[in-house]
Amino acid sequence: MGERAAMKVLSPTAILGYGFPAASFERGLSLRPDVIAVDAGSTDPGPHYLGAGKSFTSRKAVKRDLAHMLRAGRALGIPVLVGSAGGAGAAPHLAWSEEIVLEIAREEGLRFRMAVIPADVPAARVVEGLRRGRVTPMACAPPLTEADVTGSAHLVAQMGHEPILEALAGGAEVVLCGRAYDPAPFAAPALRAGFDPGLALHMGKILECAAIAATPGSGSDCVLATLREDCFELQALSDVRRFTALSAAAHSLYEKSDPYELPGPGGTLDLRATRYQELPGGRVRVSGTRLAPTPYAVKLEGARRIGCRAISIAGVRDPILIGQVEQVLETVRAQVVESTGTSARVLFHVYGKNGVMGPLEPRQEPAHELGIVIEAVHPEQAEADTVCSLVRSTLLHFGYPGRISTAGNLALLYSPSDISCGEVYEFSVYHLLRVDDPVELFPVRYLEVGR
Repeated sequence: MGERAAMKVLSPTAILGYGFPAASFERGLSLRPDVIAVDAGSTDPGPHYLGAGKSFTSRKAVKRDLAHMLRAGRALGIPVLVGSAGGAGAAPHLAWSEEIVLEIAREEGLRFRMAVIPADVPAARVVEGLRRGRVTPMACAPPLTEADVTGSAHLVAQMGHEPILEALAGGAEVVLCGRAYDPAPFAAPALRAGFDPGLALHMGKILECAAIAATPGSGSDCVLATLREDCFELQALSDVRRFTALSAAAHSLYEKSDPYELPGPGGTLDLRATRYQELPGGRVRVSGTRLAPTPYAVKLEGARRIGCRAISIAGVRDPILIGQVEQVLETVRAQVVESTGTSARVLFHVYGKNGVMGPLEPRQEPAHELGIVIEAVHPEQAEADTVCSLVRSTLLHFGYPGRISTAGNLALLYSPSDISCGEVYEFSVYHLLRVDDPVELFPVRYLEVGR
């Protein structure tokens, strides 16, 4: 199997910067982990952070989490691995995270060899793959065009575990990755030690969410996994949480459309034979997961700027207006567009009536009150602000059939009522790129920190 009988991996939190209890982390350290790994990124917050090159977690919170991890890693002499640094894992996110690591090292007097692995992909490389027929869309994504690629503000690929293996083989004690396949930082040390890849990657799939897979779930608490030859065991590190067979198995549905097949770069996890066995102390043993090799492809993510946004947030409680709100909003939209000739997009998000699920909402009961978010998007912020203001004022005084009061239709949440939100991005690339070499897009750079 390899050189080790078992490997312990400590996952402090579901996202770097979400925080974790110091007591849970210390309990995990007392169990002598072999690795500390954390996922720092996600597309869940939408395309803005990739496009704008900004983190969706605060610098103060990320520094706090990293300081605990780096101190512990150096004290125990074990590697610390970070995936999808800065949230979206593009060049500005990676540089932002690297700066924080170096700042902590200076303040704490830490010394280590660090590997930094960028995940940015040149547009020309993707265009080449597109022309060669090596790009395919993810589910629900449209076919990719060259304009989509070249118009992206930032373009990244999710690295698998292979570049991280290269960094560890190069003596890295801290590995800072750009955009990465979520399980990769957790699985890479185990794969280097010769453990079963199916089990290692399934373990990583659960650990990247930390205690979310425990019960009660939390994205801000620690978990320890112990990987063995034929299984891995999950252990919550807080007295208020435990793993159950149900909580661990249910996590297979997390962010997945198929509970049995979990695709990733170079292989698909097959969970059909996976078993979850409850152990004393709120632990769960997982076995039977296998990795089925597939042609190697990396997931591409790109975001492009589409304009600027302004919003206004209002409430409605008049049952006469609520009963005809769709018609009223559409009339207000048309009136403003016609009177101004604007090209701005005008959107209404009606909470209390399909605000969350939109046309997919199966329940149609009328609410006694509605929250309405008025949104205007235009290439120029000033025009978005103007259109949002006009829509808000028009709706505020609009005379709809059956209206009784003329004092105003809206309860406005804030003063000033209109909010300039800045630049808006949308995903422009959400596709797979076939590659011949898993490390070709991810060059490893080494730094001797504090030495």
